[in-house]
Amino acid sequence: MRGKDFGTLRRRVVAGCCALLLLAVASSAAVQAASSPGGGSDRLDPRITAIMHKPDYPNAQWGLLQQDPDSGRVVHSRFAEQFFIPGSVAKLFGTSGAWNTLGGDHRFRTPVYAVGERRGSTLEGDLGLVAQGDLTMGGRTRPDGTVDYTDLDHTYANDFPGATLTPENPLAGINKLAQQVRRSGITRVEGNVIVDDRLFRPEPVFVPDPTPLIVNDNLIDLLTTPGARPGAPAQLDWRPKVAPYRVTSTVKTVAAGKPTDIEVTTSDNGTRIRLSGTIAAGSEPALKVSPIADPAAFGRTALIEALGRAGVRVTAKPTGANPVGRLPGSYEGRPRVALYTSPPFAQYAKLIFKVSHNLGGNLAICLMAVANGSKDCMDGFPVLAGFLDRAGVDRKQVQLLDGRGGNPVDRTTPEAVVQLLTYWQHTPEATRFRNALPILGVDGLLADNCTDCPARGKVFAKTGAAVGLDALNNRLAVGAITIAGYLDKGNGRFDVFFAGVNGASTPNTDVNGVLDIADDLAMISAYLQEAAARRES
Repeated sequence: MRGKDFGTLRRRVVAGCCALLLLAVASSAAVQAASSPGGGSDRLDPRITAIMHKPDYPNAQWGLLQQDPDSGRVVHSRFAEQFFIPGSVAKLFGTSGAWNTLGGDHRFRTPVYAVGERRGSTLEGDLGLVAQGDLTMGGRTRPDGTVDYTDLDHTYANDFPGATLTPENPLAGINKLAQQVRRSGITRVEGNVIVDDRLFRPEPVFVPDPTPLIVNDNLIDLLTTPGARPGAPAQLDWRPKVAPYRVTSTVKTVAAGKPTDIEVTTSDNGTRIRLSGTIAAGSEPALKVSPIADPAAFGRTALIEALGRAGVRVTAKPTGANPVGRLPGSYEGRPRVALYTSPPFAQYAKLIFKVSHNLGGNLAICLMAVANGSKDCMDGFPVLAGFLDRAGVDRKQVQLLDGRGGNPVDRTTPEAVVQLLTYWQHTPEATRFRNALPILGVDGLLADNCTDCPARGKVFAKTGAAVGLDALNNRLAVGAITIAGYLDKGNGRFDVFFAGVNGASTPNTDVNGVLDIADDLAMISAYLQEAAARRES
């Protein structure tokens, strides 16, 4: 493999796998090791031990904890007090903290203020959109007010094939604000339009770094459809179409069965995007994404263009930097001319959990800081610590430096995760929290696993992975794959569980090798559920 190929693979694997997947693997050495203190007495289902003894995981270590949250009885325990890399299971901590801090019914209210003098239908001054950390700004909101998602989210489009788009207009919230400004009586703005993004400061430690205004997850969607025949140019569509972004494509259609291989390159400022490569005839449309380099400037231009569509003329140039320095220190006494209200936070938590939404996971930390009166996202961690203390989680068994589970520092023990899940099971939000998790064989990142098995629809669990390139051995190093959640025992009762592995690997650099492990290991959670249901009956 050439050096360029290694670099491309490294970027894809580190960016995508670290928080995306999946389930759990184990080694025969770990299975044969003694249980940790307090281990459960029940024998593992032999089908699980058969998976764990497979020769594919010779150097991996397995961790497991299954417990009845009502009685506290431990069913299975393997290294329950040992640190594991959590992957996106870490999102359970940060997003739970934000849910508790804000409340599941909290709605983000994003206002637009008129800063200046009104003379009839003319505003002599500026419009200020005050960003509130709304994760979607209406870009995923269904007519019934719930938040839409696909099982493989567009945020992973550059890392895994098969990502798809939700049908909602990414600019829906921006459009509604513009229409409300027009209904307020303003038809002309002799000044500027400014996004007030002072809610919190950027935090470079977080990847991706949340911003107070988020439109379409701060991404441009690039959808390529094969042409009518081999040799024909591919068709291109992209969204959201906002100046000065421009997209061109030289992607060609190749014969059916040939590789689809599309590369995205951008200008230094990210506004010129070019697609090149090939797409197989007769294949499904291929989705790629490109980052929005300056979300505040992008939002400003989007709002100016939306105002124009709504019948409001703005004299300021629509493109360029966001002039935040023009904003007042306070909006007290300024008339509010528009307001967009989000779905409840529980819907955003569901999005974060179902698709493993990295930006949303990191945003949860910033939102806790803001709720505590700080603009520094790192100040969200003391808020999270207080929540975990109240929830009965031993936070010395958790290490975090982000909210998504992608930082090398991040660690958790199975015991700490099970303590958190036990907390939620004893709250009035138990059902809503449980249903926000991916459901085995039904939706989210567990949609394609165990679709015909008895456990389908009976495992509710957050998944996680940390995967990188092992260049020495030309394979993928599966640093950790984890799963944690609830096993439906029937009669309205559930066990809580964590299962995870450190130190597995794939035979080669094919990302599908990770998926092969997952297909094998999805059954572990299913077998745990089946055994739990038998004990309950």
